[in-house]
Amino acid sequence: MLKSIKYLYQSLLFYFRLKLSKVQFLILIAIIVGFIAGMSAVLFKILVHQMQRLVERWSGEHYYFIFFPVIGLILTVIVIKYFFHGKLEKGIALVLKAIALKASIIPFKNTYAHIVTSTLTVGFGGSAGLEAPIVATGSSIGSNISRVSELSYQERTLLIACGAAAGIAAVFNAPIAGVIFAIEVLLTETIVSFFIPLIIASVIGVLCSKIILQENSLFNFVLKQSFDYTNVPYYIFLGILCGTFSLYYAKVFKYTESIISHSKISYIAKAVLGGIILMVLFYILPPLFGEGYNSIKQVASSNEGILNSNISFFNQFGANWGIVLFAIIVVLVKPIATGITLGSGGNGGNFAPSLFTGAFLGFSFSRLINNLSIKIPIGNFSLVGMAGLLSGVMYCPLTATFLIAEITNGYELFIPLMLVSAISFLIVKTYEPFSMETKKLAGEGKIFTHSKEKNILTTLSLHSLLQNNYIRIAADKSLLDLVGLIKKNDKHIYAVVGKKDHFLGIIELNDIKQLIFESASLQNISIKSLLKEPKATLQINENMHTVMEKFDTTQSWYLPVLNEKGQFAGFVSKSKMFDMYRKTLSDQFDLYQN
Repeated sequence: MLKSIKYLYQSLLFYFRLKLSKVQFLILIAIIVGFIAGMSAVLFKILVHQMQRLVERWSGEHYYFIFFPVIGLILTVIVIKYFFHGKLEKGIALVLKAIALKASIIPFKNTYAHIVTSTLTVGFGGSAGLEAPIVATGSSIGSNISRVSELSYQERTLLIACGAAAGIAAVFNAPIAGVIFAIEVLLTETIVSFFIPLIIASVIGVLCSKIILQENSLFNFVLKQSFDYTNVPYYIFLGILCGTFSLYYAKVFKYTESIISHSKISYIAKAVLGGIILMVLFYILPPLFGEGYNSIKQVASSNEGILNSNISFFNQFGANWGIVLFAIIVVLVKPIATGITLGSGGNGGNFAPSLFTGAFLGFSFSRLINNLSIKIPIGNFSLVGMAGLLSGVMYCPLTATFLIAEITNGYELFIPLMLVSAISFLIVKTYEPFSMETKKLAGEGKIFTHSKEKNILTTLSLHSLLQNNYIRIAADKSLLDLVGLIKKNDKHIYAVVGKKDHFLGIIELNDIKQLIFESASLQNISIKSLLKEPKATLQINENMHTVMEKFDTTQSWYLPVLNEKGQFAGFVSKSKMFDMYRKTLSDQFDLYQN
């Protein structure tokens, strides 16, 4: 069945490839990717929201809802264990690594695996978001459709971004934010002509959501007070708070997730442990349950009903100050709840949790100021706080600005949104060059960054550059044996090996020329006495950034490569590496180039 569909699809594409120009053909594929990714996002939202309604119905007015995350986590880890062989790469890092290291090829299972597992985690109340799984799903759809369509690496990368843009756009009904997210987070090097396919895919994704779900926006929020420039000092202070709390969020989340995920207990026990801790947190702080969008709507609308019903303990501090204290504690605990959810085996992301944390941070800050008899709009500051935390946690200030503006129809707040997002991003970027999701991979050279030279090096590998046709000579041989090898080939450098091909050193022809012509008895000169240590050696799995550093440091044109056992594998030449670098650079294209 699948083979028949694939054959029919490729036959139609062959027809259109002949009839359409290169740009038109790519736009056609972008439309297909946008539609399938958009429909997948719609299906995702329907599944999760239907499951959440069932949980609400089963819970009634009681606290039974706190038991469901345990069930969700257990089901998630069982599905991953038995249906996906215990391995499922999660989050945006999956996509970035595929672009940098795997020629933009993402396994087919990612087109559905994240939908299944995230629905179980978040649908049952796990404290995480759906956006990262949707990005992974949409990107996988783009990658696999482009593979079936027999597109190049650069075109696959563009289609991956189209799938992610369509997914984000469909979830939030925010086409501009979808495009900017793809450019700001996934495509570190963007050509202007890429905008057209991205925009089209994003619009298709939004249309899928609007037509099927008939949702106007996520929050349906109407500004109660327009932007007042006299509040700029407070927005600046909120930006500083958002940057500071973004650093806090990242460190606490990673620490919590690491402790839970690395605990030496079975996967079921880990899920149960995480679920029990979440039960306690949800009982004390119910807004932490699930994605938290209902709570965001409440605070962004200055409706404190959801808070007033949960602060009986905090009322001893007074009604006004109790609400502030409750909101601050929610802000502090949210990254812990998300870390527990994901660390114990759940699947989700930090997109929605960062929006949630930002909304409560903006709410608590503005409510605190109002308690001091200085009136500022609580709803506006809650919305702007969302942009500030999203910018600081995900390192996407433009996405944060346009997303909040689009989903709330709040373009009136564009100035404070830009201001707070920029300040927050500046603070986190000063202390941490990379986001918490990409820091480790960036340090290992496994994803693209905004450095073009490093990105090209990331696409190269020692395996592709290795020249293994160089001659080896045993250390117990004589110079006469080496002369015999020299006569049969044109190499000027030789590897000296010991037992089991263990690498000992090198011999360069220039170093022994005089000996060859002046020595009376070449048979008496051992190879072992002639070998020298190279200025550096390379390991077969070493990343290309380190390789380039060793070439620069040693000023060598050839360096030996060793395998995991210390055996000689071949040489790598700087000239071949430069040739590959130039070829990779020339392969980068503009859609409008013929």
